[in-house]
Amino acid sequence: MDIKVQEQILRARRDELAGGLSEIEHALDKPMPKDWEDRSSERQGDEVLEALGHVELAELKRIDAALARIEDGTYGDCLKCGEPISDARLDAVPDAALCKTCAK
Repeated sequence: MDIKVQEQILRARRDELAGGLSEIEHALDKPMPKDWEDRSSERQGDEVLEALGHVELAELKRIDAALARIEDGTYGDCLKCGEPISDARLDAVPDAALCKTCAK
């Protein structure tokens, strides 16, 4: 496996997530409408955006951890058992911290 390619994939996804989080933050900062019905609808949309933001933030943290493992030379090693994580798993989940066995 080419670690540089994995790093590029992780960094590209990180940039995408950071942009998405910025858009979510901007949307949540918009003033609420004065009309109660519109405000209710807006609040429901805000709840969806907040949930999406939490999911994206969690992925961003996993990516940052994977990039830190690349820097310290432990990327591709399972954090639980220390065995190598399969290339197929890392291709599918570049931020994987656990091998398939330990992830179960």
